[in-house]
Amino acid sequence: MNGIDILQLFAYLLPAVVTGVVAFYFFKMHTKNEEGRRRFLLHKDSQKNTLPIRLQAYERMALFLERIAIPKLVVRVAPKSADKSDYENLLIRTIENEYEHNLSQQIYMTDECWNVIKAAKNATIQGIRKSAMSEADNADKLREDLLNDMMEKSSPSATALSYVKREIGALW
Repeated sequence: MNGIDILQLFAYLLPAVVTGVVAFYFFKMHTKNEEGRRRFLLHKDSQKNTLPIRLQAYERMALFLERIAIPKLVVRVAPKSADKSDYENLLIRTIENEYEHNLSQQIYMTDECWNVIKAAKNATIQGIRKSAMSEADNADKLREDLLNDMMEKSSPSATALSYVKREIGALW
C-alpha cells in the first residue's frame, strides 16, 4: 500500500466514523431522555398514591396539635381528684399517649416538620410543669393557672400548626 491508497482508505473511513459518532451521540441522548421520562412517570404515579397518605398524616398531626393545646386540653381532660400533681401527671400522660398514637406519621413528613411538632409537645409539657410549680394548691387552681398562662403568650401548638400549614402549602 502506498500513500495514495492510505489516503483513499481514510477518505472512505472518515465519513463512516463521523456517522458512527453522531449516531452514538443521538442514541445516548435518546436513551437518557427515555430514562428521564420513565423516572418522571414513576414519580408522578408514586405522588398520586402517596400524596393522600401524606395529607392524612399532616391532618392527624394538625389534630394532635389542636388536642394538646392547653385551652382545649384542660377543657377535655378534667381532674379526677383535687390533687394538683395527679392532674399534672394526667395532662402529661394524655399528651404522651396522643403523641405515641401518632408516632408513625413521622415517616410521611419532613424531619424539620416532625421536629417542630416534637418541640411543641415538649414545650407544652414544660408549660404544664412550670405552672404546676406555682402556688396552686389544687387541680382546679392549676387548671386556671394554665389557662391564664396561655392567654398571655402564644401556644406552642399554634406555632407548630402554622408551620404544618406552610409545609402542606408547599406540596401544591
